[in-house]
Amino acid sequence: MTGGWTAVKVRFPKYNQDLLLLVVDLIGTFVFAAEGALAGINAELDVFGLLVLSFVTALGGGTIRDLLIGAIPPNSIRDWRYGATAFAGGGAVFFFHPLFQRVPAHLMISLDAAGLALFAVAGVGKALEFGITPLLAIMMGAVTGAGGGTVRDVLLAQVPGVLHSDVYAAAALAGATVVVVGLKMKMPRGMAMSLGAGACFALRMVAAWQHWNLPKVIVH
Repeated sequence: MTGGWTAVKVRFPKYNQDLLLLVVDLIGTFVFAAEGALAGINAELDVFGLLVLSFVTALGGGTIRDLLIGAIPPNSIRDWRYGATAFAGGGAVFFFHPLFQRVPAHLMISLDAAGLALFAVAGVGKALEFGITPLLAIMMGAVTGAGGGTVRDVLLAQVPGVLHSDVYAAAALAGATVVVVGLKMKMPRGMAMSLGAGACFALRMVAAWQHWNLPKVIVH
């Protein structure tokens, strides 16, 4: 080395994500980022806190999944499109929050269910691509769908909604299971993912409508 710092060019190992997974992942990222930003507004965070919450909500679950399955560095760091999409969702809410806050509650539940469904099928699909066994791949689908919201609630000093709200992570597990079963039955990948997303979305919406909850112990 001849004085000064020597530039070192770092190359990440190549991972070619197919177009279907990428599109599903990015749509889910935007939806969850907007939801995280709305939570930030309700918590009266400043713009920095709002964007951090958007990023964590949108990409926290996928980051945990990638670390667990060995997809390192995670897509949230490897691919600029994920961070850009998350910040775009948060920025849209910050600049146009009156429009977002006028969105009816049932529509927000629908968008949340759509984001959960998209992330669940994207999560199980990526886990399977990395050779993870079907059972654990299903778990990775649930982690992808519910992980970001869990981290968001922890940052806001709340008990994570996934631990006590209407059927949520269970819906992600159901959707991911449909994907795995569909692929085992030799369905086209797009069809299996569509059926899985539909199953997750439908279960989550019915659970929210009927106020279904998983069994729990009541202490008197």
